[in-house]
Amino acid sequence: MTGMLASVTSVDEALLVLDAQVDIIDLKQPSAGALGALPLSLINEIVGHCQGRCPISATIGDLPLQATLVLNAVMALSETGIDYIKIGFFPDGDSLNTLAALAEVSPHLSLIAVLFADQVFDLTLLGQLKKAGFKGVMLDTMNKQHGSLMQHLAYDQLAQFVLLSKQLHLLCGLAGSLRQSDIPELLTLQPDYLGFRGALCLHHERTATLNKAAVAQIRKRIFSSIP
Repeated sequence: MTGMLASVTSVDEALLVLDAQVDIIDLKQPSAGALGALPLSLINEIVGHCQGRCPISATIGDLPLQATLVLNAVMALSETGIDYIKIGFFPDGDSLNTLAALAEVSPHLSLIAVLFADQVFDLTLLGQLKKAGFKGVMLDTMNKQHGSLMQHLAYDQLAQFVLLSKQLHLLCGLAGSLRQSDIPELLTLQPDYLGFRGALCLHHERTATLNKAAVAQIRKRIFSSIP
């Protein structure tokens, strides 16, 4: 069954989506980029308030794929007690050496790779991620001003991504300026979760605060549309 991931920026937002019974609480700072990171102190605070009642993911930030830089950020984030660590695979980085470094620690961590539909990405990377010990992969968009996930990739391309992820036994998520109207079609692909931020906010502005009614509407649409 496809679950709902909600991205939050504060303790109050985390408690709001926790009350709405979302499936994954995702910690990031939208004003700091596609995968902007929250301060470690705030992440620790949110984890403490949630008390293990919902899985929590967090991003290391919009970091270039440099092995030492990424590894250090991953290890620092792992100390907060979150369940999943998200790492953006931005273009022009050193993915091979970064994967080699992360393979050393992946047996002890749940790493999620984030790929970007509005950049050139190679599906063969999924096999490399599995080999490096990643637990999952998410398809998102990097530039939020240039269209949503479904404007960048056709249905068949998304289906291929989900199918390959499942064949490799990787958790699979879809995100990227998704709207409520996208949900029924995306659910037919049967990803493990759909991720939202902007659609949950006032005026659909991803840097605005979450709107309780919007969170409830998205959650209801997901679970009412599941066959």
